[in-house]
This record gives sequence, structure tokens and C-alpha cells, in this order.
Amino acid sequence: MTTTPNIVPIHAFKDNYIWLIRDHYHAAVIDPGDASPVLDYLSREKLKLIAILNTHHHPDHVGGNAELLREFAVPVFGPAKESIPTLTHRLKECSDIENEEGCVYLPEFSLSFRVLDIPGHTSGHIAYYGANMLFCGDTLFGCGCGRLFEGTAQQMVDSLKKLADLPKDTLIYCGHEYTLSNIRFARTVEPGNQALAKREVEAEKLRNEGLPTLPSTIALEKATNPFLRCTEAEVIESASNHAGKPLNDRVSVFAAIREWKNHF
Repeated sequence: MTTTPNIVPIHAFKDNYIWLIRDHYHAAVIDPGDASPVLDYLSREKLKLIAILNTHHHPDHVGGNAELLREFAVPVFGPAKESIPTLTHRLKECSDIENEEGCVYLPEFSLSFRVLDIPGHTSGHIAYYGANMLFCGDTLFGCGCGRLFEGTAQQMVDSLKKLADLPKDTLIYCGHEYTLSNIRFARTVEPGNQALAKREVEAEKLRNEGLPTLPSTIALEKATNPFLRCTEAEVIESASNHAGKPLNDRVSVFAAIREWKNHF
């Protein structure tokens, strides 16, 4: 039977989250850009590291791998289509869930993750989905999405749709605390969205208390995240006004608001 262990956010750099899955004895980490805070936590809590999971190759998500491996000989899971020197298990989305390339099983937690290919932010970005949890790196953020460093707008639209099609109560654990700044942009794009206004109040309260705005949920993102709402009339109108021309398809609307956000 699959159980849901505790998920702990470990802060790194300015606004990164390294997500740690734990029970009383073991831990696995997602996207450890910096080893130091992870090692400090493991030592303080007397936990044994059992696995590292990477979503993409950017240094702020993989930079701590090597140092952690000097302390713990563990498997390192990550995207097959990206160059991460410390990887031991190269993963890609597979229709056959029994395929080892398409899933991750952590026996200490009786926890299985399905691998999802979600290119856009990087060309080979992956996510891990299982037990009602989604670890999606820098593809989907709280009320936002990642920049298009290597992929195309079409790829990112397709990737975001894949994530938006997951069950609405899926818990979203992304790589950065960007929610408040993303909300402020989203309110410019969709000022009439009352769910967005409510989310801003709630996010401000959490941040004022020093708490993460994450995890989010698929339902909340579909109600408030402009990058998942590119077919909504107000989003289309705002994107068209910003672009200075009529836009009437999801990809062109997405591309316009993504470019707008880059300079917001």
C-alpha cells in the first residue's frame, strides 16, 4: 500500500525550495541545488539519505548532488535528455508504467512516482507524480510558469496542459517561492479574477508569517494562474492589448504573456 510520507521544504539560495521526503529514518531530496542545508537537516534529524531526484539540469537544482554523494552512496534519478554528470538512473515518460525509465520507486516509503516529460523551461525537463503529489521543478509555479530557456511556447503550453489534466487535488511542489510576485503579474493580466484577489491576501499572510505558499493544487492553479487560463476572455484581451494585435489561439496568448512577464 502506498503511504504519504512527510514533505519538508528546505530553503536554499534566495528563493529555492529543496523538497525533502522523509519518515522517521530515511529521506529523499528533490533538486538539491545546495548540499549544505540538506546535510544540516539530515544530521539534525538523524536521517539517512536514500535517493536524489532531479527535474532538470540547472545548477540551482543539481549543484548539491556531488557533495551529497560524498556522504551517501545513493541513486540519482533525472531526465534522460539532459546532461547531469551524477545521474545513475536516466528517466523519460513511458506509456508502460512497468518500464524502469518511466517510474521511480522508493521502497523505504512504499512510494512510486510516474515520470512526466514536460519540456519548455529546459529541453528535457521532467516531473515526478505519485501519491497525489507533483514535483515539477521550474515548469509550473504558484500562479506562474518557468521561462522558456530552451523550449518553445508550444512545448510549454503542452507541458502545462499535461499537468493541468492531473487530478484537481494534486499537491504541487515547485522549485521556487515566486507566488506573490506571480500573483501581482496575474492581477495585471486578469484584474477581474476574484479568486486571484483572494489568493493574494492568503499568500501575503503566509509570507508575512514566514511560511511557504506551497504546496499549491491543480484546482487553485486552474482558477488563478494566467498561464493555464489562456482561453479566458480577459486573459486573451490583456495579451492582445500588450501584443498590439488580436490573438486568438492558446499558444500565441501564452507566448505574449510569457514575454510580458519576462519584463514585468
